[in-house]
Parts: sequence; C-alpha cells; structure tokens
Amino acid sequence: MKIIINKYSKAILASLSLLAVVSCSDPWDDHAKSSDDNLKQNLGERLTSISETSEFGKLLTETGYDRVLTGTKTYTVWAPTNAAMAAVPASELANLESKKLFVSNHIALTSVGSVSTQDTVTVQMMSNKYLEFIGGEVMDGAPVVTPDQYTSNGLYHIVSDALVPRSNIWEYIKSMNGSNAMSTYLVSLNEFNIYPSDSTAKATAEAISPAIIYSDSLTNSYLRNVYNLNNEKNKYTFFLLEDDAYNAEVTKLEPYLTKSNADSTTTYASYFNVRDFAFHKSVSQENLPDTLVSRFGVKVPIDKDNIIEQVNLSNGVLYVMSSMDVPLETRLLTTQIEGERPVGFSQGDKRGNTFYREKEDLDGVAFEDIMVQNHGVPLFTIYYRAPDLYSTTYKVYWRAINDIQSNTFQQRVRIGGGFNELGEFVDEIATLNYTDVAPNVYDEVYVGEFYIDQLGSINNELISLIAANSASNGVNTLTLDYIKLVPVIK
Repeated sequence: MKIIINKYSKAILASLSLLAVVSCSDPWDDHAKSSDDNLKQNLGERLTSISETSEFGKLLTETGYDRVLTGTKTYTVWAPTNAAMAAVPASELANLESKKLFVSNHIALTSVGSVSTQDTVTVQMMSNKYLEFIGGEVMDGAPVVTPDQYTSNGLYHIVSDALVPRSNIWEYIKSMNGSNAMSTYLVSLNEFNIYPSDSTAKATAEAISPAIIYSDSLTNSYLRNVYNLNNEKNKYTFFLLEDDAYNAEVTKLEPYLTKSNADSTTTYASYFNVRDFAFHKSVSQENLPDTLVSRFGVKVPIDKDNIIEQVNLSNGVLYVMSSMDVPLETRLLTTQIEGERPVGFSQGDKRGNTFYREKEDLDGVAFEDIMVQNHGVPLFTIYYRAPDLYSTTYKVYWRAINDIQSNTFQQRVRIGGGFNELGEFVDEIATLNYTDVAPNVYDEVYVGEFYIDQLGSINNELISLIAANSASNGVNTLTLDYIKLVPVIK
C-alpha cells in the first residue's frame, strides 16, 4: 500500500515535532530566554529579599551563605516558608555551626529543576547529605509549593517543610554510646582491633591527618570490615538491639568464639553478633521480608512485632529491636574452600604440573578445580586459608575428582599450624587420615573431623591438602574441587 503525505500532513507533523522539542527541553537551558525580572538577581539577592522566605533569608545572611549564593557557579536552593522555619526545633539552630549545617542542607551545587526523566533524583547537598527529590514535587519529605524560580545563577523551589539535617546511622549509634550496650560496643571498636589489618589502617589514618580519625570510617573495625555506616553516599538498614536482646545473642555465641580470657571471648562474640545486623540498601518497614541475609551469608529472621522504634536517618533506616533471635544453625556457617584458589604450595616451581580445570560433572553441572600431577615430590602440599573458624567440632568433607587416572591415590587434610623461624611446620590443630580418591567419583566424601578449643589467629587459619609420601607419578597426585568445614552445634 502506498502512503501519501500531503502538505497539510507535513505541517501537522512539523508542529508535533516542534511541540515535542519544546516539551522535552530543559527549563534551566531555557531560563536565559525568559524576560522574568528574577533573572536580574542572583540567588543570594533574591532569597534575602522576598517575603515568603524571609526567615530563611535571615539565616542565609547570618551564616554567610548569602555571599556564597552570589557566586558564578550554578546552585539550587529548596527554601522553606516562614511557617516551616517557625516549626524548626530550637536545638537545630542552637549555634552558628548548627545553623550553617541547617542552611547547607537546603543548597545543592548543581541545577535541579522539577522536570526530569527520573521519578526520583538523588541530590548531594552542600551539607554532604544526599536527599531524594521525588517527582519534582517532594524534597526529602517536604512538599514543593512553588517550583522552578530562576535567577541569574540558579533556581530555587519553595518548600512547606524545612529540610532539617538528619544524623547518619553511625552518628546515631555514637549518640547512644553509654546508654545502649550494643552502641557502646560498636564505638569501642575505634580502639580495639578485630583483625590485624585494622591496626595498620588506624596508623595510616593518623599519619595522613588527625582529622580523619573523627570520621571513624578508617579507624573503626566495624566500619572497615562490615559496612561503613558513616558513608552518606550509600543507604543501609541497621537493627539496634536493646540491652537484654543484645546480651542474649552475645551469650549464645560465646561458646563458639572462645579466646584466652573471658573479656576477649565476649569481644569476639559481640563482633560476630553485631556484624549480621547491618544490611546494604534501606528497607522500609512495610517492605521488610521475614528474613534478610547478611553480607556474611547469615540468614537473619525479622519479626516486625519486635520493632520498638523506626528511626529514619540520612543514609538509611535504623530499627530499635526488643529481640533478634538468630538460630545457631544459621549463624554458624559452613566454610567452603575452593580448590582452584590456593594461597601457596609447599616447595619448588610446579606450575608445569598444576592444572586449573573447568569441567562438567556427570549431570552436566559446571565446576572448577585443581589437579597437580606427576610432580615427583613426596608430601607435596597445597595451602589454603579458612578465615573465622569457630571454637567447636568441625566435620570435614571434600569433593575431589580423579577423572584422569585409572588408579586410586590418597591425599589428606591438615588443619592449622604454620612455619617457625627454622622453616619447620608446627602447632597444627589436627592432621586427618589419608583418604582414597577413586576414579570418577563425583560425590562429596566425608574425610574426618577436628576440634578447635580456642579461637586463634581468627583470619589466618591454614588448611593444607597433602599428597602421599611418595615420589612416584600417579601415586602422589592431588586434586580438589572443594573442602567443606561444617561446624557442629554443641
């Protein structure tokens, strides 16, 4: 079928195209074409002269931000009405420092109009808080009553509520130091090092600048190893337990994190407790699921009936909880060591005999493993790390695929230990018996168990896979898909 476009159709199409261009244009790009008298003033001049926001204008002058807003850069201001300013708690404007923080939380060093292709625009304010501008109509919960008022160096929106700066999650936790046991412990990790690398980070922070210490982001062991709850850029969900609930969870873990003395045991049990109560992304109460999974793989049951208080903060939400009962069966995780990820070998350069393989099992499921073959070294050993092992009995399983040789060979697992100054291997926790690796067995095989009575170097436990004590090829082969260390509940 032939389509004919006459001159009238062409005119209509041209008009529609022009309309589309106009309707999609950026108001800030078009502001210079306007004859609005506002454009003869900059933001500082405009906001200190209009009556509707005169109280906010007074604060601009008092804090010096009126001079900031006379600059040549482009700004956006969400200016609260006088009625909104009257509702601001006096504590938020108690001194010049708090007034500057308050004012800076209403100013962005960018152009943000009400027209956007995004439903929600996250805006970095000059307070370094990140606020959400929703649909061009609501800024951090404050309705916009007058949008898109342009000046020579930016624009302002008038809002019916003040944008009172919220604390972030870490600031809230610090405010509870001394009145809440969980908060007090978390703040104490500014001084205590959970892992050896924590002390290095703290020393580095002090060397760079003493001011960095006050952010805690580099110096607190929790913020370094779990989530940086001091970070304004990201959003988090955090569960803060009341004292009885917190102490109950710590007591539950203490038998599995035994150290040389009771205080150290409590410290580590506390850490392994609280690390599972922070989650990436902010989850509103109505969207909370029955279970959240921590970044360490622990399934944490969420009972909304135990929420005492919801605290909305600048980088997420904090829930004060009367109880958070996490079963030991989900808390004590199985450690799985992948064969293709060794940290070292016992001796010599055997790269020519070492094969990192990508294969499929009998069901067509892909896996990766390691095989060291024909190396000619008795007791050749592959080393692995198993971080954060608990003080309990572990059952050991492996999957070791012998699909190259027709004969059965043997290998064994050693737990713990290390080399002394003489190069001798000492202080191993257990060495399991040799176990057969028969041809073409793809099943998981139980190879023994061991017991850890005390938490040692918590992030540096050495696991060794040891070949037969023979130099004969085909006899001293090593192969490993994975080793599983399964903790036993006492």
